[in-house]
Amino acid sequence: LKPFWRKPVWALSWQVESRFSHTPALGCPLSSSLQKKKKRMPMNAGVDVVELGDAAEKGACYPADNTVQVAQVLELAEEEETRAVKFARALLAEAFGTAMIVLFGCGSVCSTLSGAYQGIWQVAIVWGFGVALAIYSTAEASGAHLNPAITLAFQLIRPQAHGMTPLKSLAYVAAQFAGAIVGAIINLAVYSNTIEAFERENGIVRGEPNSIKTASAFGEYFPNPGLSKEYGGGPYVQDDVSMGKALFVEAWGTFILAFVVFGITNKHNKALGDAARPGVPFMIGATVAVLLALYAPITQAGWNP
Repeated sequence: LKPFWRKPVWALSWQVESRFSHTPALGCPLSSSLQKKKKRMPMNAGVDVVELGDAAEKGACYPADNTVQVAQVLELAEEEETRAVKFARALLAEAFGTAMIVLFGCGSVCSTLSGAYQGIWQVAIVWGFGVALAIYSTAEASGAHLNPAITLAFQLIRPQAHGMTPLKSLAYVAAQFAGAIVGAIINLAVYSNTIEAFERENGIVRGEPNSIKTASAFGEYFPNPGLSKEYGGGPYVQDDVSMGKALFVEAWGTFILAFVVFGITNKHNKALGDAARPGVPFMIGATVAVLLALYAPITQAGWNP
């Protein structure tokens, strides 16, 4: 794995060769710490670096100032390896965190088909706790964006927060989509029998208009099918919520969520105090729950592309 910013290790070994291939040994042995650094070099570090370390073990050495430069080159290689590992961890965290949100959030919608929930708030609170748990689990590794809209906002407004660049943002979004897809597949596998039982009980045939009742657990519809006259027990008809109105509600809800995320994570915001900073993920989850309670009857409240 070589992320876009990583300097290839062969380039580092070339620097070592260019400095020392014509430098005579002077009989002053390299430090033991440098020899240890050599042993920690990756397998693909390059022949020149390895041969340099072997020469040190045999007693050969180089001028003191050049020895320091070699140590710096080796330390840089180690830093690049560490950066690659951190980047891979960040992408895995974004994928797993987004999958957790889908498992808890969309899973709670799937669970309503069993009749276990009464009302939107019960679903909303499960969503909120799911978001909070996902953030707690992944924030250290990636910053816990877990949402392409939040990644875009950080890229545009506060890129320095998590070292965001356009390519890194694209990688985050790809990981988020992958995690969401896996989470949805797991939900379908887990709740397949629940969905079939609901369809059987209500005489639903997949592909017919009435199947929107089960499809809504995996997508966004407006108005919310469960609260429409045609498919549920609510007051809405299709003309009550236009496409423009639905787009506005989704954009507005996403803006409120992003505003709270940026406001509550701002280092200058002392409202929670240092001792209460661990409560930030919980407050973000609470924001999601409140927004769902307000707007899910209209558009099912996705807030996440």
